[in-house]
Amino acid sequence: MVSPALPVDVPPHPWTGRFDGDGDEHRRWWQAVTPYAPGTVPAGVPAGRPAVLLGFGSDAGVRRNKGRTGAAAAPAAIRAALGPLAFHLTRAVHDAGDVTVAGDALEAGQARAGLAITSLLDAGGLPVVLGGGHETAFASYLGVAGSAAVREGLSVGVLNLDAHFDLRDEPVPSSGTPFLQMARAEAAAGRELRYAVVGISEPNNTRTLFRTADELGVDYLLDEDCSADAAHAFVAAFLAQVDAVYLTIDLDVLPASAAPGVSAPAAFGVPLPVISAVCRQVAASGKLLHLDIAELNPEFDIDGRTAKVAARLVNTLLG
Repeated sequence: MVSPALPVDVPPHPWTGRFDGDGDEHRRWWQAVTPYAPGTVPAGVPAGRPAVLLGFGSDAGVRRNKGRTGAAAAPAAIRAALGPLAFHLTRAVHDAGDVTVAGDALEAGQARAGLAITSLLDAGGLPVVLGGGHETAFASYLGVAGSAAVREGLSVGVLNLDAHFDLRDEPVPSSGTPFLQMARAEAAAGRELRYAVVGISEPNNTRTLFRTADELGVDYLLDEDCSADAAHAFVAAFLAQVDAVYLTIDLDVLPASAAPGVSAPAAFGVPLPVISAVCRQVAASGKLLHLDIAELNPEFDIDGRTAKVAARLVNTLLG
């Protein structure tokens, strides 16, 4: 049963998948995931914390940003791709259901998701938000910023795997504005946003966006410079600056061949092995506080390829 404290709109549905047997040696994700309920997450266990999946079904930000809509269906698609995977994790995984954005009510949906994320963090869980357009990121920020970890002074860095800065200065928030929104919210709270991006595509970010990034002190690594060694060194340097990390993955950081089902497919992109290695590096650091994965658009996916990549990355980060 879903906790009444979580403002979700859709409770978790039963998971399904291939059945090979009931024993641990046959276990798959669909057999391992259980509904989130109060008391299922023990507090005070930072390493190997139970993971809690939370869907954020939203197209509103992508629509406002004039992108290809369809990302609202992403949470279900990622769960469907996770379900048949063999379950090798040692941590528990729970499903808290979905927060959905009706029509253009983006800000209200982000606020509800933020409250749910704060609740999960304060209960000792590792929230895993399945988006949604990259407006998902501001919902995640609201949840992290409202958590006890931040209130008690933990320095949290935001690491974005993305072809875009998403620092647009627009009158209305969208999938292109979340990190500028974060910077302004942090400044209003008397803090400075620690923000780094792996995979920036120079042709897909204007000079204004690069200037904004420089003014905000954003660290970034261009997609063409993302060798395995360069990405590892870049992420290691960022991890050394913070106590904890909120990791956000925009699937358009990957080449279109690996992630065709996104709002803005990449002509170049960062190879999947490099992105996967970054995920392992962050997970191994012990600093992963919260994560989300965004911009899967099942309507434009091919053979479920992008959903399978998203599921693989979630599995890697929780392993």
